[in-house]
Amino acid sequence: MILAKMLPLGLMVTALALTGCTPTASPPAADVKKPAVSETAEHTHGTGPNGGVIFDLGKYHAEFTVDHSSKECTVLFVTGDHADDKPLPVAAKELTLTTKETKTADGTVVAPMTITLLPKDEAEGKAAKFVGTDPGIGNVADFEGTVIGEIDGKPSQGEFKE
Repeated sequence: MILAKMLPLGLMVTALALTGCTPTASPPAADVKKPAVSETAEHTHGTGPNGGVIFDLGKYHAEFTVDHSSKECTVLFVTGDHADDKPLPVAAKELTLTTKETKTADGTVVAPMTITLLPKDEAEGKAAKFVGTDPGIGNVADFEGTVIGEIDGKPSQGEFKE
């Protein structure tokens, strides 16, 4: 008789032990935020209006070009990432361009450079073109580096590679 009274209690204890007291289900799929495509994969850019390389600089597109004979480099903000895009003025006082060490076609090492780029066509506190010079830019090489600055009041950064 005692066994008959204890059996339901034993079954209940066994059921609780097997199932546990707290739910272990994962959250519904709708609650999980999936990153946007732009957050997970890089996108490619076309050639800029001056034949340079287009890169992302903050929320903008910019073109990096080099004039080896004048030892000058330029960052031009543009409306998109194609050759037919137009200059896009932004509010910035200066940009800093830093290159990595590279080599010329004949193997000459070109040391890293840090170049201050100043607005070239400033009007009403905005400019689309920022220019700087350094003797190292006179070397014919593929340059790669970073551009940083405060653009439209926000810290911005972008990486370029020719």
